[in-house]
Amino acid sequence: MTGLAKIIEDTFPVRGRITENAPLGTMGWFKTGGVAGILFKPADLEDLRSFFAALSAETPVQTFGVLSNTIIRDGGVPGVTIRLGREFAKIEVLEGNRIRAGALALDASVAKTAADAGIAGLEFFSSIPGTIGGALRMNAGCYGTETKDILIEATALDRNGKTHILTPARMGMSYRHTTTPADYIFVNAVFQGQQEQPEIIKAHMAQIKEKRENSQPLRERTGGSTFANPSAEEIARAELPEGTKVWQIIDRAGCRGLMVGGAQMSEKHCNFMINTGTASAEDLENLGEEVRRRVAETFGITLRWEIRRIGEKA
Repeated sequence: MTGLAKIIEDTFPVRGRITENAPLGTMGWFKTGGVAGILFKPADLEDLRSFFAALSAETPVQTFGVLSNTIIRDGGVPGVTIRLGREFAKIEVLEGNRIRAGALALDASVAKTAADAGIAGLEFFSSIPGTIGGALRMNAGCYGTETKDILIEATALDRNGKTHILTPARMGMSYRHTTTPADYIFVNAVFQGQQEQPEIIKAHMAQIKEKRENSQPLRERTGGSTFANPSAEEIARAELPEGTKVWQIIDRAGCRGLMVGGAQMSEKHCNFMINTGTASAEDLENLGEEVRRRVAETFGITLRWEIRRIGEKA
């Protein structure tokens, strides 16, 4: 072990695992991309807090859960990448129809725990590929419900290891966006639901699952929705029908099935980008940018990425 990794291992008071040149890209759902210069997996919250307290403010830091909606660029991720471990995946049922979930808890697991406990309102999480940390960061949502609609509070650490308790208002949550500082790392959150019969909740989740399986390329190497829906104002300026969805715009711009290298906009759902087997991270990002170019040229709409792109190009 050399360089910064050696310094961290020798001098930092941490109990977690430090790995140099970790194959980060292949851990993600796209199964392509570069390495993490240094990957740190904290043992628990206090370990993460100690690490931040000792880390230089100049050292770049990225964090991720299961990399469900992330492109790791082929040149890799410099600095330190933090991967939360199982200590951050705990899910707990609280009084008052509330659920506390760690940032690494899978959205689908949170939905299932709530259903088993007879807590309704979290069913939409069952169709979101990713973790609670990612859902908080981007205000993830689908089928008419967003994370902000059920969120009571989220707990995050800043780069100094200080804890912040954040309400939806303080996080500035809007459609697929929050104003939470980029260097905050979410560690857990509390959600509010309503009491309902478990069988009714599970029937709703089954309907969501069927709809998703019929419309999305779930068995491909994909990262979920690539672009956010344009605003009502953008739709109006483009003289498109009210309520037009981003996939319809992508389709009308001639991008269904469009390929760049081994990357393709899905034939099944053209707002889903897939790795057909040989795509590089550059192929995926270039494909997305080509879709954005064609949509801007055709409709005057600038699509906003939902997929995160981190690291350096090759």
